[in-house]
This record gives sequence, C-alpha cells and structure tokens, in this order.
Amino acid sequence: MNTVILVPARFASSRYPGKPLVALKGSSGVAKPLIQRSVEAARRVSGVAGVYVTTDDERIAAACSAFGVGVIMTSPECRNGTERCAEALASLHEPDLVINFQGDALLTPPGFVEALIARMCDDSDALVATPAMRLRSQEVQALQAEEAAGRVGGTSVVTDAQGYALYFSKRLIPHLPKGALDGASSPVRLHVGVYAYRPVALDRYVATPVSDLEQLEGLEQLRFLVAGIPMAVVDVETPPFALRELNNPEDVEPIEQALIDSGLE
Repeated sequence: MNTVILVPARFASSRYPGKPLVALKGSSGVAKPLIQRSVEAARRVSGVAGVYVTTDDERIAAACSAFGVGVIMTSPECRNGTERCAEALASLHEPDLVINFQGDALLTPPGFVEALIARMCDDSDALVATPAMRLRSQEVQALQAEEAAGRVGGTSVVTDAQGYALYFSKRLIPHLPKGALDGASSPVRLHVGVYAYRPVALDRYVATPVSDLEQLEGLEQLRFLVAGIPMAVVDVETPPFALRELNNPEDVEPIEQALIDSGLE
C-alpha cells in the first residue's frame, strides 16, 4: 500500500500555545522541538512512502524546514487533526492510506502504526483503523480516582465482536461492576490517538456535520461512527513507559524522562 504519514500541528493550542516548538531533551541532552521529535517518531515506522507536517502556521513551517521535512499548509479553519489531514489529501499523490500521527504524540511506538497498516491491508471493510491498549486493573483504579476528582484521564473504547468501534468516551467504559477489577487485567481499553484512513473515509468525514456527541465528548473520531464509517480498533501491547502527550507545561519533565528511559536522543 502507498502509505503517507501526516503530522498535524497547530500553534494556537488553548492549553499550551506554541507547544509544537517547545524544546525537549532526550538521552543525549540535546534539545529538539516537539514537532521534530514527533516527525522522528513517525519516520521510525516501516513501509511508509513519506512523512509530512501539515499546519496553518508559518513559524511551525519554518522550524520544519530547518530540520528537513516537507510541509503542507492547511487552513486555520480546520477544527481538528482529521480535518487537517482531509484538506492535505489534495496535495498528496493518491495514497492508499493516510496516517494521522498526532503532533504531540512523540512517544508513540512505530509498531502501533505498523499494526494499523497491517489491519487495513487485511481488512477491506475497515475504512479507518486506530489502536487501543488493554489497561491493568491498577491503571483503571488510577483513572477512576482522576474521574472522581473531576479530571479526564484518557479516552476509552468498546468494540463489537469483529473489533469495530461501538463508542469512544472520555469516561471509563464499559461499566465496571463489583469484582471487575479483581484480576490483574481489566476490561477497559485505552484509545491511542493515532489513525489510519482510506481517502474515502476522509472525504465522508468532512461531508458529515459535527454531531452533539462529538461536541459533548470533545472526540473527533465520533464523527466517523455517526456517519456509519467502520472503524477497526487494533489491540496493541502496552509499552514499558507512559505514552504521555505534551498538553501542559508540567508534561515536559515526565516526557523528557520517558525519552531518556527509551534511549531516544
């Protein structure tokens, strides 16, 4: 398959403005901007024709040019990364698959994306694929404590018997009755925000209005489900380090530690 990775990035983040340009140190002590580290993570994926950053900001584009990655400029009106990927599609040479590799997901293992590509090769019915990790019971209990304190600690997903998504939520799903967390492994699957799309799915996505569910949950992927677009959920192994994203300034230190722990320069 002709597969292209797009790394959407925007400067005007409400929680952390300018975060794509935030410098992060790895195991060598050398600081690199977040967007460069995300591109380097994307380039570790095998079987990909190219990696591009898609953005609406000239400052991000200039930083990308400095370390040698192609940039596709998109409209500032794009509401999320999927819309940005859909707009960038016109600048690509008829790919079979488009990967949305989140611009703040620099710790995403390459095997996650390779698993999505493999699923899309094997399953012609799937128009979108995305990964999920089975959580340990103690991890679910930590998320329950976050919920009780009024904080959102991640997105969970439930699927049908064929592995297609039924629903995503920022609340913990499914319901956990007494005893559900007695074992080491839980029934909860944590969604990882990386996507593989067939071009037709992106076309249908932008033609579908934003739904109440998408607005309430704040989850862009729910538009696919509302539009009846089959989304395959691929189970992946939980890595030994936390898959933390850069959302707030206090995330910098633990992300740098994760880079050191994983041996990434």
